[in-house]
Amino acid sequence: MSSTLAALQQRKERLDEELKQVEKQVYDLETTYLNESSQYGNVLKGFEGFLSQTKNTSQKKARNFKPEDRLFSLSSSSSPVVDEIAAERAEEKTVTTQSGRKAGGGTTYR
Repeated sequence: MSSTLAALQQRKERLDEELKQVEKQVYDLETTYLNESSQYGNVLKGFEGFLSQTKNTSQKKARNFKPEDRLFSLSSSSSPVVDEIAAERAEEKTVTTQSGRKAGGGTTYR
């Protein structure tokens, strides 16, 4: 029975690693797509930019995208983008105001 358990644990570890690699591949391909399509539009944001382009296409304007724009990566709870969003939220919580108090926090009474 312990050999069966060990075999199942090894299989699970192998599948976890394979899932991690596939999610990284999706993340990388999604990054490429969002970067390359930012000037003219894409299936997630629409193609309004494609029709409104001027004849001067030498000025490529790279538009930044947010982690929330990653529709495919966000479909998995273990994707690399989940860590990015969690880090952004943690950073937002620690931002302080000019007076030195935490932004968005209530008053703490002692």
